Amino acid sequence: MKRRYALTGGLALLTIVLDQTSKWWVMGHIPEYRPVQIIPGFFDLVNIRNRGAAFGFLNRSDIEWQFWLFLLATLVAVWAIVSIVRSSQHDTWLFSGLGLVLGGALGNLVDRLRFRAVVDFLDFYWGAWHWPAFNVADMGICLGAGLACLAAWRQGRNQPAREKQ
Repeated sequence: MKRRYALTGGLALLTIVLDQTSKWWVMGHIPEYRPVQIIPGFFDLVNIRNRGAAFGFLNRSDIEWQFWLFLLATLVAVWAIVSIVRSSQHDTWLFSGLGLVLGGALGNLVDRLRFRAVVDFLDFYWGAWHWPAFNVADMGICLGAGLACLAAWRQGRNQPAREKQ
């Protein structure tokens, strides 16, 4: 039983540390809103603030309520993750995914509490196509959600085999 909490918590902590360390470095070395070209025509490091959510949703400086919305959403997500970890059968894929999501959510929460915005710095583009800037916490959330979906899919595939036994 303790292994599930160690795995989930350990990956959450690792994600938070990597996220906050990378943001600390970016804020100390890259001027805000001045991109540093890494791979011409494909990848820049930037130092921007996102007051909204994924893909810049609600990223507006003229409204204040989005801070409270995303704070509440993070707290609900943390509660849901802890509840799922507590009630689930042991599944390394699921607990790994939930740990990454938890760490990413908490990493971005730290930014929201400190700056009322999330620090984004990875900027990919190709010609006129431009992916919104993101950070390590966002990578943890996306990878973790993918692992959790994979765990659910694997469990669904194994369900008929269990019912036959």
